[in-house]
Amino acid sequence: MIGPAAPVLGVSAVVVDADELLLVQRARSPFAGLWSLPGGRVEAGEVLAEAVVRELAEETGVEGACGELLGVAEVIGDDHHHVVLVHRVSLLARSEPVAGDDAAVARWVPLGDVAELALADGIAELLYERGVITTIS
Repeated sequence: MIGPAAPVLGVSAVVVDADELLLVQRARSPFAGLWSLPGGRVEAGEVLAEAVVRELAEETGVEGACGELLGVAEVIGDDHHHVVLVHRVSLLARSEPVAGDDAAVARWVPLGDVAELALADGIAELLYERGVITTIS
């Protein structure tokens, strides 16, 4: 049985401001077309907190400060295995996001509308369990 390559370590940012959550729509596989938290791979020698704020800026143009670890998401498919450390991030200043890197779209989404989007696997559950959103579709 041929499975995914070795796990890839990644980080994601949960950024909430004015009852809105910052989300990105993925442009590339394995999550192309799905909405997710801004984030990506940790580079060799990079501190996790630095990876969180770097990925946030690369994908959305938004600047923040890395906060507490909210949880770990593990996504395994036929051709991928991602272990993602999800952190809360505080905004340095509110700005309109601009999609970059592997994000097709970046936008602020009202918390009550998050569960209505086509989300990447496990995102709604993690956000619900951590009290970020109050319902799951």
